[in-house]
Amino acid sequence: MGVKKFNPLTPGQRFRVAVTKDELTKGAKPERSLLTTFGSTGGRNSDGHRTMRNRGGGHKRRYRFVDFKRDKEGAATVQSIQYDPNRSAHIALIQHEDGEKSYILAPKGLTAGQVIYSGRGAAPEVGNCLYLSEVPLGAFVHNVEMQPGQGGVLVRSAGNSAQMMGREDRYAVLKLPSGETRRILITCRATIGIVGNVDHSLEILGKAGRMRWKGWRPRTRPVVMNPVDHPMGGGEGRASGGHPRTRKGLKAKGAKTRSRTKASNALIINRRKTGK
Repeated sequence: MGVKKFNPLTPGQRFRVAVTKDELTKGAKPERSLLTTFGSTGGRNSDGHRTMRNRGGGHKRRYRFVDFKRDKEGAATVQSIQYDPNRSAHIALIQHEDGEKSYILAPKGLTAGQVIYSGRGAAPEVGNCLYLSEVPLGAFVHNVEMQPGQGGVLVRSAGNSAQMMGREDRYAVLKLPSGETRRILITCRATIGIVGNVDHSLEILGKAGRMRWKGWRPRTRPVVMNPVDHPMGGGEGRASGGHPRTRKGLKAKGAKTRSRTKASNALIINRRKTGK
């Protein structure tokens, strides 16, 4: 993987930085049995009322069913590495020994033709799914479960990984990408390796139209609004707008939103880095 720049033949290409597709399998087409259509809401709820601003339009997409549980034990062969328009990571099409096919998140270094395993006794190699009780100390994992059998919910975006720091009684201690260190039951599963497409964060779209293709409409900055439209609006000239607020007047930055009485607080050893 790497990034590539473009000659400024058009204004949109002048600053664009794209990620190369070297990891993807050439000529691979989506598996039809794992595809489904889904519509876009345009930021509107079931009543048709707009509950999310700045959404609408976008390219038509089809959803790929990704197996986050990896609960089918045994060996599977990687058929291809494919692009998924619904997530930053690439996905891998695998075929199990009984012929069933499924999609999984493609970790860095996974290639077509490779054999991967899931279940107890699997080696701690890239792409294999293990219980946290069997993951070696210091290993990097992704697609981590929070409840046994739930399916991976943590560490699923491109280039991310969590590190196994140790074990305490019936818990494994993981350091998450946010910097948070927390306990997770050792009966939960995780996949060995770092999520692929690691250069995704280096991508620069280059023009506003590419955001429109993703379904994002233009956003008006609050400081340029009138006082009747936003608490940060108004003022003479280029006023800063004061403390960041929402349209309802609530603090927009720095206010704690996590409940102090949440049960899982006891499992957090060190909170995430806040940048302060």
